[in-house]
Amino acid sequence: MAKNWAIAVGINRYDYLQPLNYAKRDAELIQQFLRTEAGFERIFFFSDDSPEIGGKSTRPTRANLRRVFLELFNQPFMGAGDNFWFFFSGHGMRHAERDYLMPLDGNPADIEETAIPINFVTERLRRCGADNVVLILDACRSLAQKSGEGIGRQTAEEARQQGVISIFSCSPQEYSYEIEALQQGAFTTALLEGLGVRGQCATVERLNQYLNFRVPEIVRQHKSGRQTPYIIAEPVNKSHLILVPRYATLADIATLKIDAYRAQSKRDLTLAKQLWIRVLAAASGQDMEAIEALEEIARLRNSSATPYVSQQPQQPISPKSVTSTPPPNSASSRTNNTPSNPKPITPKNPTPVETPSASPVINLSRRRVIQILWFGSAGLASAIIIPRLWPFGTGENSVSEIPQTTETPVIQPAPQKINLQTFPFQTAKVDAKGNVISRPQLKGKQFIEDLGNGVTLEMVQIPGGTFMMGSPPAEKDRQSDESPQHQVKVPGFFMGKYEITQAQYQAIMRKNPSSFKGEKRPVETVSWDDAVEFCKKLSEKTGRKYRLPSEAEWEYACRAKTETPFYFGETITPELVNYDGNYPYGAAPKGQYRGETTNVGIFPANPFGLFDMCGNRWEWCQDVYNENYQDAPEDGSAWLTGKDNNIKMLRGGSWYSDAQYCRSAIRNYLTREYSTAAMVAALPPTADRHDARAITIFHVGFRVVAVA
Repeated sequence: MAKNWAIAVGINRYDYLQPLNYAKRDAELIQQFLRTEAGFERIFFFSDDSPEIGGKSTRPTRANLRRVFLELFNQPFMGAGDNFWFFFSGHGMRHAERDYLMPLDGNPADIEETAIPINFVTERLRRCGADNVVLILDACRSLAQKSGEGIGRQTAEEARQQGVISIFSCSPQEYSYEIEALQQGAFTTALLEGLGVRGQCATVERLNQYLNFRVPEIVRQHKSGRQTPYIIAEPVNKSHLILVPRYATLADIATLKIDAYRAQSKRDLTLAKQLWIRVLAAASGQDMEAIEALEEIARLRNSSATPYVSQQPQQPISPKSVTSTPPPNSASSRTNNTPSNPKPITPKNPTPVETPSASPVINLSRRRVIQILWFGSAGLASAIIIPRLWPFGTGENSVSEIPQTTETPVIQPAPQKINLQTFPFQTAKVDAKGNVISRPQLKGKQFIEDLGNGVTLEMVQIPGGTFMMGSPPAEKDRQSDESPQHQVKVPGFFMGKYEITQAQYQAIMRKNPSSFKGEKRPVETVSWDDAVEFCKKLSEKTGRKYRLPSEAEWEYACRAKTETPFYFGETITPELVNYDGNYPYGAAPKGQYRGETTNVGIFPANPFGLFDMCGNRWEWCQDVYNENYQDAPEDGSAWLTGKDNNIKMLRGGSWYSDAQYCRSAIRNYLTREYSTAAMVAALPPTADRHDARAITIFHVGFRVVAVA
């Protein structure tokens, strides 16, 4: 059984530095989390008034902390699959190009003799022998000194060299803020959220993404400063390590398996063993692939032959057969019995692998998407490349050959009384450079549907009105299918406050096809037909008529009486929208690229009180795609005819999109039968995870409308 040990240090009262308010509490909460939720059996706790251990003081003086590092880490006492975490909350300082943690008797006038170099900490931690060592520093607390004195620059490089997963509360030229309203530090608040039930960030990678948007959000709410956390985890498979097994998803385990297979194929048996042990731990010891792989590694090591020669013709180890056993009681095991695709962490233009000519793997560029169409029970697949924003493909395999099916089902629900409730929300206004110039506090009206088992659906009242649909000729990056701009009168209706979540989809459809697992994340990899079926079943359950929005309703609700490219203003930033911040719009700077969907509702709403209308993932509409707005309906209804009635509208952009593809006017399309699961299944046996992940670019979901 794996060992899980930790050291937690929190210092409020300093002898020579200004006191802190919540560092001790942060360390106490981390200690509590590690013991009760992460299953750590030994935690050494140091604070201003912590009790003695074995007759020895645990006050975090320099002498006491050094004694622990020198005595406890004198020789290895842990091994593969074991975890050792070090958490420090207090002051940190940089002196003579070195980073230091300040113990309670640390003197800024004599740092070298009274503080503890962080390279000493990382070097001693590695001596424990655990293959997963995590260093968490909520340091650089406000010292009333000039910007630039914070730690982090040297520490990051030293931690990288030591192979330590290092989590920093802020960047080198920033402070780590304490939040009086929360009685905690901003970073530790977000860290506990991310590791706990709210974020369910089982892996280093997902925790990094959560911290990167949550910490700045907390600071913005309570302070005027800037705080940007970051994580150093190298080599890349370190970012796939599972920190909290109870929240590990099938995708997390599958990704770890791929790393293990690759290490084993390269005969890096030490690394392969470590990774397989972690797979086994995440699957609660019930994964036959991991057990068999560990047995094979043991046999290889015990073999007398120098290169091992199998009795069977040797084939390169491939992740093609990777399967996952969900950990008991995990979120994924409760909601989906089908292994999900690993979530993207790779560059967006993966290198294609060599494949048989019968099953080509196509490299997806930024402006192209694979469409796979299925014909007959034999499972024959034809790949069609559709340019974006894209002319239709032509020829014998064109999308027009898909047999047409019936339109949206018509449900006649019994009349139901709507109990409207007022709800407050915050939106934002930005200037041309993306700077937030105001955060208006507004109110909207909604009703709430009970879907059972604590799952609800919030429907926002959208007042009727008239707007200009499409983009004006002068709008940057406008596409030809956004014209002609025309006036549309839209009757009032109700629209989902959020994209349909995985919990809501599970409640109605009894399954969860999503790749990026999380109850509060939007459901994705949903075909248009799936979305229509959801609306049908939701209508039957509630007695109220639900359907997909028309394209006009969607854009009217998105714009929310604004006329700028985005409902926030002339541009957007990753602090407001989940998109690829490497490709900004207008004068906005580059920013974060999260590489996956995020929980709904974590960014500001638009002026109607709707969330994530820009970015996160594309949303289905009722309409058939038409190449422009010539002869489009002007009464807000859906446009249900076109060149090919099986090509349906997408709106809103996604986590993968450039900023320009998140504009209110942007239009996109896919075949109604689009299925990520089917596309992944069609990959040839020689395909690797890059190919499978490339397909997940077009995660598609939806939100619903109810007639007012």
